This record gives sequence, structure tokens and C-alpha cells, in this order.
Amino acid sequence: MFRFDDDLKVYLHRDPVDFRYGMNSLSILVEQSMRLNPMDASLYVFGNRRRDRIKILGWDGNGFWLLMKRLEADRFTWPDKKTDRKAVHCRGA
Repeated sequence: MFRFDDDLKVYLHRDPVDFRYGMNSLSILVEQSMRLNPMDASLYVFGNRRRDRIKILGWDGNGFWLLMKRLEADRFTWPDKKTDRKAVHCRGA
């Protein structure tokens, strides 16, 4: 099970992703495009082109989780790919 602690790392894939991708395709994308291990204790966040949907991939030690969120009337704010920013800090509500 995931623990959403302060030390949980969350990685954003900046490019839009084809939302037909499932767990296997997204884990390959983490390895090849992001050069990270999808089986680390981290979460990997992917967005579609319109930025009204996200998928979150995570490994809990025994298998992958794939979560999806669809916004009905708004858009997710996404870091611009042109910026060189390596970290985004978030805090819980």
C-alpha cells in the first residue's frame, strides 16, 4: 500500500501521453524516457494533451497501481517543458 509521506517522490512526465497506455506501456515510458526505475517507491504522473486527465503509476512492492483522474470543467496546471525546473513542491490541503 502507498504511504503518502513527506519523503514520497512524485515525478511528472512533461510531454502529453496517449491515454490508451496502460501499466506496461507507462512503466516502459518511465524507464526509457524518464530514465527512472518504475519499481521504486515513487509515483509517476502523466497527463493527456488537453490536460484534463492524469494517470498516476506506482509500485507498492507487490504490483503496480494505476490511478486516473478526469476533470469535467477545468484543466490541470502543468510545468512548461521549456523551463529547466527539476522539482515542484506541493503541500497537502
